[in-house]
Amino acid sequence: MRIRPVVYIIGAGPGDPGLITARGLECLAAADVVLYDHLVHPRLLRHAPTGAERIDVGTASPKPLAQEAICYLLAEKAREGRIVARLKWGDPFVFDRGGEEALFLHEQGIPFEIVPGIPAAIGVPSYAGVPVTYPGAGDTLTLVRGHEDESQTAPSVDWSSLARLKGTIVCYAGTRQLGAILEALLSHGRARTEQAAVIFQGTHPDQHTWQDSLDALAARVKHSPPPEPSILVVGRVTGLRQHLRWFDERPLFGRRIVVTRPREDAPELVDRLAALGAEAIEAPMIRIVPPQDYGPLDEALQDLERFDWIVFTSANAVDQFMTRLLAGPGDTRLLKGVRLFAAGPATRDRLQRFTLKVDLMPSEGRPDRQVQALGSHTPLEGARVLLPRANVGRELLVEELRKAGADVTEVTAYRVLLADAEREGEPDIYRMLLDRRIDVVTFTSASSVRNLVTLLGADPSADLLRQTVVACIGPVTAEAAAQMGISTTIMPPEYTIPALVDAIVRYYAAERSRSPGE
Repeated sequence: MRIRPVVYIIGAGPGDPGLITARGLECLAAADVVLYDHLVHPRLLRHAPTGAERIDVGTASPKPLAQEAICYLLAEKAREGRIVARLKWGDPFVFDRGGEEALFLHEQGIPFEIVPGIPAAIGVPSYAGVPVTYPGAGDTLTLVRGHEDESQTAPSVDWSSLARLKGTIVCYAGTRQLGAILEALLSHGRARTEQAAVIFQGTHPDQHTWQDSLDALAARVKHSPPPEPSILVVGRVTGLRQHLRWFDERPLFGRRIVVTRPREDAPELVDRLAALGAEAIEAPMIRIVPPQDYGPLDEALQDLERFDWIVFTSANAVDQFMTRLLAGPGDTRLLKGVRLFAAGPATRDRLQRFTLKVDLMPSEGRPDRQVQALGSHTPLEGARVLLPRANVGRELLVEELRKAGADVTEVTAYRVLLADAEREGEPDIYRMLLDRRIDVVTFTSASSVRNLVTLLGADPSADLLRQTVVACIGPVTAEAAAQMGISTTIMPPEYTIPALVDAIVRYYAAERSRSPGE
């Protein structure tokens, strides 16, 4: 009988978190402990269970003593009866120490599984628009290890034989070794006019490429040594880059965009931005937590038939209301005869997930317009309205409803708290704004605006955000920003995440058309 593995050695790919395999994600989701290389993208860690222990074991090329300690740590965690996921940069068996770790586990009698990943030598050139093989471009593909240490000497390989090969050479090049590698190829007979590409920060939003002849690249590296490791590709295939480049041609490529949504709500916005080339910086400004007292909400749930309308002003209100309803003795049948109001498309879509149809969704998000829409649908005088809401905000909506004669019952369905944005591992938004390393700050709720101002301070927030682009999902959020002295640059016509992303794309497309030379 096959023994179930307790250690999964997983290739995480060369950077982009989307490049991990389906099997890798499956194993990661089952882990009790995650040991990960420093170069593994932090967003991959969110696929591990919430309670899993996470251990950063350093760089992708640890010193021998550090590697020995990692091996013992893997064995120790496995002997505790825990499922261990070992996330490796690239592929565990390609210029990495995955084989060393697997052999140690074998010697210790600990079951393991190897989950292959995309090697940097394959993934990085692909993201730069360089196929490592192509018909007519030679029949060999040679991978060269080039950053085992920080020495300035080239790797110890047969450079004369390598230089004579007609195919493609892909080399992992350390910051101090790139020049030596180029010189070794040239001095051993590789044509000085041979085309080559040096790719930095491969598969990341700040990826950039130097493309030229070997001779010109060697001179450039000598004059301006690169500050970071790279992947060097030598061969005719690099000439295809001008036709096949795609990653750095995406509309938001290289833009740093702050996402202030709660972490559990952020994936849709983060994934859409990343798919268009942006670096999405997760900096949640709020946390969604249950109410301190469920009593008022439970009381309303037990007597839903007495209400004419239930007004939902956010997707979170829908989630918390429905979760509490379905957790009790009742179900959606209690909503029969009650009309449902959704403040916007996102709220409507969330209700539809519960197979509930919306009776009314206004075209505008301002409280007075929402009440006008309700009043034009049915008389509000004497109408009984239930408003499940957060512990903060929406006071104007309540005032407008009561002014129109409605009998409003407010219940706290959830609380919005200030997120702990200064905990370890969170980005330093203040410093990034100060250094002008942020292109866009997105807000999807008034609470996120207020909490960012609380964290940064009122005056610093207004000053820092004047030098960047502010994108608000709708007029209520934009109004909250205006009250804090923050101007909104981007606001979509429809108040949804897809529309917000589309509006950001249109903004930068218009900016490029205004500056065609850049």
